[in-house]
Amino acid sequence: MLNLSIPEHVEPLRNKALQFIEQEVYPVETELLSDKVSARRGQLMRSLMDKAKAEGLWALGHPEEIGGGGLPFMDYVFINEVVGRSEVAMVALGTHSLQDSIMLHRYASDEWREKYLRPLVDGEVFPSFGMTEPDVASSDPTQLQTRAVLEGDEWVINGRKWFTSGAANAAYTTVMARTEDEDTPPHAAFSMIVVPTETPGYNIIRDVKVMGQADGHYEVVYDNVRVPKDNLLGPRGQGFKIAQDRLGPGRIFHCMRWLGQAQRAFDLMCERANSRVAFGKTLGEHQQIQKFVFDSAADIQASRLLTLHAAQKVDQGDEARVEIGLIKVFGAKMLHDVIDRAIQVHGALGVTEDTPLERMYRHARYARIYDGADEVHVQNTGRRILRRYANGEGFDFGLR
Repeated sequence: MLNLSIPEHVEPLRNKALQFIEQEVYPVETELLSDKVSARRGQLMRSLMDKAKAEGLWALGHPEEIGGGGLPFMDYVFINEVVGRSEVAMVALGTHSLQDSIMLHRYASDEWREKYLRPLVDGEVFPSFGMTEPDVASSDPTQLQTRAVLEGDEWVINGRKWFTSGAANAAYTTVMARTEDEDTPPHAAFSMIVVPTETPGYNIIRDVKVMGQADGHYEVVYDNVRVPKDNLLGPRGQGFKIAQDRLGPGRIFHCMRWLGQAQRAFDLMCERANSRVAFGKTLGEHQQIQKFVFDSAADIQASRLLTLHAAQKVDQGDEARVEIGLIKVFGAKMLHDVIDRAIQVHGALGVTEDTPLERMYRHARYARIYDGADEVHVQNTGRRILRRYANGEGFDFGLR
């Protein structure tokens, strides 16, 4: 049975994480997210990471056997909701590497687990992931053009990726490349390969500006990059399966973080509505602003219900493909709409860097694109539901 309440045993840890974010992260958030070059930023972030470790808040969702906090999936879901209030908090609390560390733990060779896994969990090195390409519609990843050819004991990789987030500071990139011939079924033709970023031929071209802001989403050219054949992650041709293992829980974490951002925007909106005066009364006394509050509260709660339901199904071992499709699309729209209303209530202030809203708004817009464009999730989810009816199963919401 779905329980929306924060479990009693999780609440103290969640409150502690929230307090850390409000007292330690928020005050330095603007400086850490600034486009200006600053030698102090690295020191600030390292200081936050050290404080999180000292307070027992570090890498809570990582499995205990690889050095993490070992928090069960559903417990961590509630923590991630708090972490989402600030993008800085992901790194400060060591949650940024969760998908990559689990991927290495499950699929990497002993050599790469030894070299990267513990430093990754400890925050000593950073990962990056190379899948999206500028010249093909990555919503259909079977079109990806990057190729890896096995020559003797080495993979030779050629291609171009972009939105390889964090590549400039990463120790390695896990790159998705076609390794099989054209006769191979598309979903069995791609593999994932670990590429250390110092490898010759790994060329960072630019930091792609996203809505006018350099945000660490790099374009990378692979020019005859050679890596040992043991850099293959998991079995050959299983890239899509590994990607799905990565993206399924990852979308739950995204949606919970979106809820955290929406909560922050909602708080700012309500505080502004109660304090700003126009036409002889507070904004909150105007009916249109009350409607903003109502719609936002309904959207957030509905998204939260959907997300916790999907998380519970994943926790029970279900792939929850339909549920994850629903929350990805609904959650991204919810986030955009709540932040948009909060900006409107703030007026001109809302589009300045004096509040976190304008940066959150940029991220909310491309939430509808990354991890699969909304249109693809709508199509796939609708198709899955219709297939159930075609098979005589139906789709009873009361039994979901």
